[in-house]
Amino acid sequence: MRSETPRPIIFGEVLFDCFEDGSRVLGGAPFNVAWNLFQLGENPLFISRIGDDDLGHEIITVLQRSGFDTTGIQVDNQRPTGRVEVSVVNGEASYTIVPEQAYDFIEEQSLPALANGGILYHGTLGIRHPAALAALTALKANADVPVLLDVNLRKPWDAHIDLNSLLQSAHWCKLNGDEFTQLLNNTFSVEPSSLDAQEKQLAEMVLDSAHLAGLLITQGEKGASAYQRGQCPTHISPQSDTAVVDTVGAGDAFCSVFLLGLLRGWAMPEILQRAQAFASCVVGLKGATSMDAGFYNRFKQQWLNNN
Repeated sequence: MRSETPRPIIFGEVLFDCFEDGSRVLGGAPFNVAWNLFQLGENPLFISRIGDDDLGHEIITVLQRSGFDTTGIQVDNQRPTGRVEVSVVNGEASYTIVPEQAYDFIEEQSLPALANGGILYHGTLGIRHPAALAALTALKANADVPVLLDVNLRKPWDAHIDLNSLLQSAHWCKLNGDEFTQLLNNTFSVEPSSLDAQEKQLAEMVLDSAHLAGLLITQGEKGASAYQRGQCPTHISPQSDTAVVDTVGAGDAFCSVFLLGLLRGWAMPEILQRAQAFASCVVGLKGATSMDAGFYNRFKQQWLNNN
């Protein structure tokens, strides 16, 4: 049974992460977030675009069999379903992102009806093409809900991104430590000598300048910090005994539970603790998500029983 809370609206890429051993896993940061939310009891409206090809048919079949709402997924007759080539060395993933994929051409005129929206999530890779950016701009205007911007800077596709403009239309911004440094350098012309020592001051500067309500900074083994306007920062650190298979999707996992907590009104320390616990389990998977509902049930049951 799906939650009755307002629906998260998730916009952006769905693709296959293709590994060197020939295996492939459904991925794309927005899809990962939408799938995690679905498995954790939400009913996300996922807006994306796939090709009319074998990979696209596979995506629709898998999602429909699970009961996932596919009404927001458009089909492109000219362009292929997205692919990313993934290499993993010492547990760290690197990505080769193929250009001109179906998700680059999400159409404004084909956007689904919006009802009971609670929060809109989008990243930056999925708007690397003007067509998708135009669709997102229209979606923001029509949805009239808070926006969580997930900064995913992937060269060379981040060259076109106008982060300042995106920040001005966001309510929350999530990014990792390296992306925070790039944001400071490129958008605010600040070069911190020690991010750890100055993070609070710099985060508050970004909040004030961009008129954000909150800033979420994830830093892998260092944990994560949430900064909210007018409130004390909240920090969380991962357990030292976390078993890592690969880090694909760790940030997406954290962001999924962060969104879940915002939708359900959890206190910020609880949101970060649960997000960190979930992300620490996802790094034990190969890939960013699991098709095994049992992986998610322990979290869903614990969190639902406590709320």
